[in-house]
Amino acid sequence: MLPLATRLRRNRQSAWVRALSREHNLHTDDLIWPVFICEGSDQRIAIDALPGVSRLSIDTAIHEIGAALHEGIRAFALFPVVPAPLKTADAAEAVNADNLLCRAVRAIKSALPDAGLICDVALDPYTADGHDGLTDAAGYVLNDKTVAVLVEQARVLAAAGCDFVAPSDMMDGRIGAIRAHLDDAGFTQTGIISYTAKYASAFYGPFRAAVGAASAGKPIDKSSYQLSPANRAEALREAAQDADEGADMLIVKPGLPYLDVLSDIKQSLGLPTLAYHVSGEYAMLKAAAAVGALDYDRALLETMLCFKRAGADAVITYAARDVARLLRAA
Repeated sequence: MLPLATRLRRNRQSAWVRALSREHNLHTDDLIWPVFICEGSDQRIAIDALPGVSRLSIDTAIHEIGAALHEGIRAFALFPVVPAPLKTADAAEAVNADNLLCRAVRAIKSALPDAGLICDVALDPYTADGHDGLTDAAGYVLNDKTVAVLVEQARVLAAAGCDFVAPSDMMDGRIGAIRAHLDDAGFTQTGIISYTAKYASAFYGPFRAAVGAASAGKPIDKSSYQLSPANRAEALREAAQDADEGADMLIVKPGLPYLDVLSDIKQSLGLPTLAYHVSGEYAMLKAAAAVGALDYDRALLETMLCFKRAGADAVITYAARDVARLLRAA
């Protein structure tokens, strides 16, 4: 065998040189922890479909978010578990300035002003049928009528004190409409993180169960507004439009199945781009670990590094506190 001038394994031979030549790093600043908020006090309700995740009442959420801040996590995505009687065809509770999510934002910001709060803007927690928008008699989601409600929803959340609103509805034109409405109302500092490439995915099931979405036990067909899993270029068009309309950051959802889309968007636009490690992805790791098919801790860190390698500036994950724990132990 001829002498090799290049031996790539030289940079892998010991821990220190592997660390020195490491191309991507993971930090707690890269983590966003989703928190499910429910009514009541002193509530911690386990979610069967999401092992290790619970619905939290506002007081309990304040305690847990405070603990997560101490662990180095600084950003939190809040999702309300809306009581069934408040779910209506017109999603009126979404624009109630005293709804569960608005009350949670005010209480958390009062107790923990350094917590970065991101609030979902979409109507699925509030509609009787579980769709992200208002529907006509045939069940088709109406774009412009939905956007008119979304801008009001964003305004009440901004008034409550959230730092960023995160439209996840996938209606056309909603980013520009929300930006204009927030600016007109004086909320120029409230940012917009757009779910710019949200796919009609099979990986959302545990989330829908967690928030008590209608028909949580069976798929809700959202393919008339969410992206087709077959499409890649369309996601770039969505992202470019959202950037032009004033989005400050962009989200790709789900995460691992769409790393190509994440990389495309980051390289094309350069905006801060986030991956959502969705409920089904998280639940699969937990289920595989439960039967001994993989090492949860190692697989979790590998997953996070995959997001970073593909271009993610941050990751929304139910495992954020597990990742923080592993980073502290490293």
